Parts: sequence; structure tokens; C-alpha cells
Amino acid sequence: MTNHYYTQNPDVVHEEQHWPFTLLGNELLFTTDNGVFSKNRVDYGSRVLLDAFEADKVPAGDLLDLGCGYGPIGLALAKRWPDRQVTMADVNELALSLARQNATANQITNVTIVESDRYAALGDQRYAAILTNPPVRAGKDVVTSMLTDAAQHLLPGGTLTVVLQKKQGAPSAKKHMTETFGNCQIIKKDKGYYILESVQGA
Repeated sequence: MTNHYYTQNPDVVHEEQHWPFTLLGNELLFTTDNGVFSKNRVDYGSRVLLDAFEADKVPAGDLLDLGCGYGPIGLALAKRWPDRQVTMADVNELALSLARQNATANQITNVTIVESDRYAALGDQRYAAILTNPPVRAGKDVVTSMLTDAAQHLLPGGTLTVVLQKKQGAPSAKKHMTETFGNCQIIKKDKGYYILESVQGA
């Protein structure tokens, strides 16, 4: 039975839930289901990530929410910065279906929601910023590739911003990001969550 949120077709008994949540100053309505990450509320790590990100510091261009799940990060970004186009990518088809539903429910149109195993379906598109709350349970290799392959998908001056708990590999991730980009800052720490940020070409 493949019912993990990081698989393509979670085999779950559907149990939809509907609830509001305020992110970046906007109240959003979410529909979630079994088979997605953090179905009862927007997880704390994603909230810390959003609060730490500064869109005004990155170049003009699109944003990418990699591993978007049902959409809290990408939709919050799109609602807060309506002049930016946001790509939301995930491997989980159920999560993507919910993300599309949530975009419609919140009347958010500046998003593109795509099925992609990491960057596989994103072609040579380059982004002003990539944000991710990576699926730690998918394994270290998956998480590491999400971080290191980001360099090929960022505009000059673009940022990769990542949330990880210290106990779930934040120090290792910082090392990989430093090796890849030549820089990595811990821009915020909150309750064991580290927000790591690298700048392309810094």
C-alpha cells in the first residue's frame, strides 16, 4: 500500500477536511485529505519558511514552490505577491488536485501547478526564488537532490530557501548548499527549525 505523501498515487481512504488559515496576512481556505502532508493545519515549518522569505530581495521573475503538497506555501506567496507568477510542483497527484482546488477556492490565478518529480518536468525554466519544505521521509538522496539541483534552476541573484529541523538534517543540508552555491546562511531559527538560504552567484 503506497500511502506516503511523497508518492505519486497515495492509496488512501478519502476524508476531506476544510479549514481556514492565515498566511502572510491573508486568510486562505484549504481543502485537504488523507495522503497529504500536514492535513489538519499548515505545519509550523512552512509558516516559519514563509515568514522568513523576502520576495523584495530577489530578482524579477517567477517563484517555485518545490514539493508544494496541497499548496500552502505557493498559494500564500501568490496571494501576497500577485505580480509574481508562482509555479507549484509535486509528485503527489492527490496533493496537486487539492492544490488546484485550493487555488480556485481562493481566487488565485497567478499559479501554475505541475506534476514533477523534483525538477524533472520543469525543463530549463529558471526562477527568481525556490522555496521548499522538503519531504524528509522520502530519504536523504531525494532531499539532497532538491537542494543541489536548484542551482540549475535559479536566475543570477536568485535564492534557494529551505526549512529543515536540526534533527532532520539541517546541518547536512547547509553543507550541501554551501558546496553547491558557495554560500548558505541560516536566516532564522525557531523551535528547532532552521531556515537555510543560498544565493545563486553570490
